[in-house]
Amino acid sequence: MTFGEKFKIEREKKGMTQQEVADALGINRRMITRYENGISFPRTKDAYRKIAAFFGVDVNYLLTDDEEFVVEASEQYGSRGMKQAQELIDGMSGLFAGGTLSEQDKDAVMKALQDIYWESKARNVEKYTPKKYKNGSGEAGT
Repeated sequence: MTFGEKFKIEREKKGMTQQEVADALGINRRMITRYENGISFPRTKDAYRKIAAFFGVDVNYLLTDDEEFVVEASEQYGSRGMKQAQELIDGMSGLFAGGTLSEQDKDAVMKALQDIYWESKARNVEKYTPKKYKNGSGEAGT
């Protein structure tokens, strides 16, 4: 079940309209619609925590592994990282659609790809960060 489906279920359990939830969370109703339709999702773990607290559920219930991966990429690398992570998830989901892999095997492949993503990001930071920013002193290292 996706974040949007869980969000809608929890909203309906509370007997609240989208506008009432939007007002309580301090966001606009259009964003609630986007959440529930799977178009958008919160961009930070803090936003997930706020929503989880409002609905009285565990934050882990709201997050799927894929969504957590995208949120972490967003927090660490901004909108570009989020876009790359989402494209990776979308591309792999397309490959899996109609395939013969078990759900457990699909999860293992996705986890491996996510690990590769994080490793390549770390290598790129190390490779492309100027020396003067690496040693923390503000001066170029030797």
